[in-house]
This record gives sequence, C-alpha cells and structure tokens, in this order.
Amino acid sequence: MSVTKIIAKHLREVHFGGNWTWSNLKDCLSGLTWQQAITQQEGFNSILALVYHMNYYVKAILGVLEQNPLTASDKYSFLHPEIHSQEEWEEFTSKVFEDAEKLAGLIETLPDSILETTFYDEKYGNYGRNFMGNIEHIHYHLGQIVILKKLLLKESQV
Repeated sequence: MSVTKIIAKHLREVHFGGNWTWSNLKDCLSGLTWQQAITQQEGFNSILALVYHMNYYVKAILGVLEQNPLTASDKYSFLHPEIHSQEEWEEFTSKVFEDAEKLAGLIETLPDSILETTFYDEKYGNYGRNFMGNIEHIHYHLGQIVILKKLLLKESQV
C-alpha cells in the first residue's frame, strides 16, 4: 500500500473509526445536542469551536489540493458559525465529515513522491508534514472533545 493511501486511511479512521485508539470524531459527536455542542465550560472552547477549528485546517489542505490559493489563517480558525438548532448542528457535522472524506479521497490518489515536495510555500513545509500534522491535530482536539463531552453528560445527570 502506498504511503498516501495509508495517510488517507488514517484521516478516515480519526473521523469515522477503525484506528487502534478506538476514538473517532463521528462516534464522539454522536448523540450530542446542539445545545451541548455550543456550551462553553469552565473557560474551555465549546465542542462546536473545536470541531470547526479541526475542520478549518482540513478545508485549508483540501483547498490547496483543489488548486486554490492557501488563504487560511490561524486567527480565523476558531471563528465558527452560530448554531441555533439541531438541524443546523447536524448539517454542520455532516459537512465536516464530507470534507474529511473528500480530502482523504484526494490524498489517496496522490503519488508518494508529493510527500516531500513543498506544500504551497516553503514556510509551510512539505505535503507529508501537513497531512500527518493535520491528523495529529485532529487526535489532539478529539481528546479535548471526549473530556468536554464527559463533563457535559455528567452535568446533565445531576
């Protein structure tokens, strides 16, 4: 299996399941209400903010692979839309998973040789670093979401 196919597989697994950590975004968000998703606890980011932030960088990489200019900026990565209903939350998360699948689909078609080439501009490193860094970033924030969800569920039982 090519390295790009392996990277695409890991991206899918952190979003949809099957990785050896047994933790993935889809299962973690399953059953969350929009009210829970927008709740900010103890000065931490809301689950909505974290999901938006993770997907912000998925979309940035996706844009570059679709031959668009890289316009992402860290200062905008937490500027999530407002959510006012369960339908809006479900539409939002559905789009997150569509973006992840689209990115994985594009990555797996790439030759391994691209991994060491410059990603958009030299200051951003190479494609391999960006692909793997993005997956690591998702795992990092997924851990935060797991903890926030546990806190939310504990509070709702009181």
